[in-house]
Amino acid sequence: MPSDKVRGVLEFSQIRVGDIAPDFELPALIEGVRKSFRLSDHRGTPMVLAFYPFNWQDASIQQMTGYQAEHGRVSAKQAQTVAISVESIMNTTAWERRLGPFDFPLCSDFWPHGEVSARYGVLRESGAGAGASERTIFVVDPDGRITYRKTYGWDEVPQVGEVLDALDKV
Repeated sequence: MPSDKVRGVLEFSQIRVGDIAPDFELPALIEGVRKSFRLSDHRGTPMVLAFYPFNWQDASIQQMTGYQAEHGRVSAKQAQTVAISVESIMNTTAWERRLGPFDFPLCSDFWPHGEVSARYGVLRESGAGAGASERTIFVVDPDGRITYRKTYGWDEVPQVGEVLDALDKV
């Protein structure tokens, strides 16, 4: 992670390529229905964990609608995208109704606030956007190991092609 991105982020819990992805369980919208999503229930499937700051942010809208548009290409690689933000499940429900539907889980890391984001080392603790996740992509292989990690600028939209390239290496 570039040094300018580290300020204000919990540094002690940085998850790196090669580490086992910490398990988590979060409330999520899955096919528009509120359910629970547990990462370990998907062992054996490559996962794209897409942490993003806020639902209504332009870059987040572009990122998630881009993932929806390319959902078939991710699925063709036998992989699943999982979006994670610190927004409440109610806010996420309203957002998904406005922009969706999305064919991948939208997880709410709202309570305890940002716990999963902090465990992955992507929660902004201070400065602009304190309390939100960094826009960070992790690719997790079928064995639960991180094979790719990249943090983007606050308003930068990750390109789906980068995720597809990372999945090709899984």
